[in-house]
Amino acid sequence: MEYTHHPGSPEPPEPEGAAAREEVAEALEQLALLAVRHLATRDISFTAASTLGRLEREGPARLTALAADEGVSQPSMTQLIQRLERQALVARVDDPHDGRVVLVAITDGGRALLAERRRDRTARLAGLPATLPPEDEQALATAVRAAAPALRRLATSTGADPQAPGEFRFLNGAMAAESAPVPAG
Repeated sequence: MEYTHHPGSPEPPEPEGAAAREEVAEALEQLALLAVRHLATRDISFTAASTLGRLEREGPARLTALAADEGVSQPSMTQLIQRLERQALVARVDDPHDGRVVLVAITDGGRALLAERRRDRTARLAGLPATLPPEDEQALATAVRAAAPALRRLATSTGADPQAPGEFRFLNGAMAAESAPVPAG
């Protein structure tokens, strides 16, 4: 279908705008693949890492709320919490406002695991640019500095928590992709 512009009607979208958005989408997809390939660890599942991160950021929560927030069934979350309890990464605690309610809280062991995962990811990320030729490394650093504000806005405008596992975070002005393992299967 050919577009014919009529006086007084809005201008058609610029073809370059659509092409530029597709180019950005492809770059973001490559970044996501890079994150999965180079940052994923197999120590705990994505849902376990995400749940621990949520408990660390937001504090103790009901198991039903965790299941809903993570997009899994309550029985699946119950099994996950039982595994994390056996590993001493979470503990069940009484709700201080309602003695009938039990909450799930991250333990010091869970916090230590998350901190170790962050240190490991940061070390792996810091080594990646060094594998590039110097001119590519400089071009990447320049592009990241220019793109960082827009990526922050994009992350927050989509309702995503930029500090959550699987999301972008920024260290010293550089973008890092928070990652967790790809679920098996």
